[in-house]
Amino acid sequence: MAAFLAEKRDFRLGSYKDKCIKRRIAIRIRATSSASPEEYLELLNRDPQEIDLLLKVLTIHVSQFFRNPSTFTKLTTDIFPYLLFKAENEGRAELNIWSVGCSSGEEPYTLAILVLDTFAEELDKTAVSIQATDIDERILEMAQEALYEPERLKDVPPLLKERYFEACNGRFRPVQQVRGMVCFRQCDLLHENSFVESDLILCRNVLIYLERSEQERILRMFADALRPGGILVLGKSETLVGTARSLFRTVCPVERIYKKL
Repeated sequence: MAAFLAEKRDFRLGSYKDKCIKRRIAIRIRATSSASPEEYLELLNRDPQEIDLLLKVLTIHVSQFFRNPSTFTKLTTDIFPYLLFKAENEGRAELNIWSVGCSSGEEPYTLAILVLDTFAEELDKTAVSIQATDIDERILEMAQEALYEPERLKDVPPLLKERYFEACNGRFRPVQQVRGMVCFRQCDLLHENSFVESDLILCRNVLIYLERSEQERILRMFADALRPGGILVLGKSETLVGTARSLFRTVCPVERIYKKL
């Protein structure tokens, strides 16, 4: 299976946790009524569409606007003010944010809404750009289309929903001012070696699926990408590992927020 996916889609299973991968492959084996892994592999060879469905399961995308609201509250009250002041004090005209594993776009659009709604005065001095990346090109197309079912907005405060979303045939789309702040691109962290210098990196619930050695390597790359004093936000089930722990200082252990030393 590993060799097949590497050849057909350049997707490397070796960096992912073995139990997690086996569990997700088993989902597709059952869904296709395949009698065995060997029979399922034969199906993959016959049906390219099934390869796409398998990759969708292997790179599960679970997202909604303001997911884990307390994290965004901390960003708004403490982190954004610190970063905007820091950028202005350093004489920089732009603040760079990187949303890693952005899925269908809810996280980067949430960041844009918060910045626009809370820091309009600061934006006159310091522009904010948000780079959003994901391994799945198809999910990125959905993010750029930016049409969401109502349940994806269940944690959006009513005032922000009214101000920053427009109804579109039963679904909702962030207004152009929000969408214009976000730039999407395809990125595989296991192969990527070119990063935009960033002030804030959010990588929530991505590392938990990777082996510890890959987690450490990626965390070190994040440290390289962050400016001195830059901020890293991980998922609630993630933490710094290995030598990467010496590169950051904990800002908020509850929200998994760290500052580059």
